[in-house]
Amino acid sequence: MDRPAMDDFLATVERKAFRMAEFATRNSDEALDIVQDAMIRLVKNYAAKPETEWQPLFYRILQNGIRDWARKKKVRDRWDGLRNLWRGGSEENREDPIQTLADPHGKHPGEQAALKDSSAALDTALKTLPLRQQQAFLLRAWEEMSVAETAQAMNCSEGSVKTHYSRALQTLRDLLEDHWP
Repeated sequence: MDRPAMDDFLATVERKAFRMAEFATRNSDEALDIVQDAMIRLVKNYAAKPETEWQPLFYRILQNGIRDWARKKKVRDRWDGLRNLWRGGSEENREDPIQTLADPHGKHPGEQAALKDSSAALDTALKTLPLRQQQAFLLRAWEEMSVAETAQAMNCSEGSVKTHYSRALQTLRDLLEDHWP
């Protein structure tokens, strides 16, 4: 294993991977756990693979981690809902507030406010997408992965990637029409 190359690779994907997981989980602690687990699994199981294969492998591991988390959460939520019904309580709000994006350094205050509003709207819109559409969009748009690489990372066909990505774009266009032309 080329340790410096692996360290560089992990450093380049960690922030985007964290945001992807955070969009899916809506919880920064859960997202951090998923990303760290994906990184550990990549190093442990695939470090000997060629560097060109690390990105799709990493994102496949990450996607599997997010899907596993979603399945477990669904079961936990059902159990918690039943438990609350038995106790006569109501479900509590567990969502963390939306974190702001990168500092728009050097912008006019009006531009900063508009950018902040648009970024918050994008965060909110991304969170409304179904998980597969959300991940297809983030891998294609943020990571600039090809359709084939995205299909490999998501463990689905290229046609499915195209469908999920197209639907995500249409939904985002509809939701964000007031923020972007």
